[in-house]
Amino acid sequence: MAIFTNPNYDFIKWRWHAIAFSALIILGGLGYAFTRGVPLGIDFSGGTIVVAKFEQPVTVDQVRAALAASLPSENVIQSYGDEANHEILIRLPQIGTEEEGTALEQGANAVIDAITKANLGNFEVISKELVGPVIGADLQRKGIYATLASIAGITIYIGLRFRFAFAIGAVAATLHDILVTLAFLFFMGYDLSLNVVAAILTITGYSVNDTIVIFDRVRENLRTKRRDPLEQVVNASVNQTLSRTVITAGTTFLAVLSLYLFGGEVLEGFAFTMLVGIISGTYSTVFIAAAIAILVSGKPGKGRPPGTRKAS
Repeated sequence: MAIFTNPNYDFIKWRWHAIAFSALIILGGLGYAFTRGVPLGIDFSGGTIVVAKFEQPVTVDQVRAALAASLPSENVIQSYGDEANHEILIRLPQIGTEEEGTALEQGANAVIDAITKANLGNFEVISKELVGPVIGADLQRKGIYATLASIAGITIYIGLRFRFAFAIGAVAATLHDILVTLAFLFFMGYDLSLNVVAAILTITGYSVNDTIVIFDRVRENLRTKRRDPLEQVVNASVNQTLSRTVITAGTTFLAVLSLYLFGGEVLEGFAFTMLVGIISGTYSTVFIAAAIAILVSGKPGKGRPPGTRKAS
């Protein structure tokens, strides 16, 4: 299936405009992080997790409204376990600066008082758990390690399969997608949670997949267009794979959009991260990855396939 008939758009012509536009967004995100700090979710900053079991059906919205009246903070409320058991999981930031045991009791008592005042019926707290700052720091560290490991794997794979300049382009596009996505998360007020980290790792693989498709076409075209400038070969390759890029991104975007609209508050951060990542990944595939690969290659003249040398 093709939605473009012999496209011949000059994407490489706009590479500097695209890089400048992306740099503006990334700098805005970094400025937000330095001035206001990175908004961390409970998974990373620590907090209290309470599971309440009701004797009668209670909706998540009812519990959320009950907590909002007395605990107006970044709470996360979601259904827990079998729906027939009427169990609700509540996460709230750590209350006070006391020891972990005291903080756990404070958080649980605050939840119990709020639900009792809202007259939601009989219930009991069946589980209480505190995510302390030590655990939060460990999760932060592991999240960073997972992201760095994925980028390192991408670099090695593309460097071996194609040429080193292509690996640099792919890594630059991946870092671009991560930073742009984080910037929009900051701008829209979303916290950095484990769900968001999972979405970022998903975006990393998604973006690289699109980039590899274009680089593979570049490699094929370099064998038949050895005398053409590298910019021309890359631009032709982007146009030849444009239909595939748009169709793949479009179908994935619609699926994630439905998750964002109907998935509820629990999945909202994950879905929003994916939406921004899909748009950013498609954009970087077309404008950033190839442009960086050309710049690193430093061969504006002839585009020779990997492994060949210029005739003397």
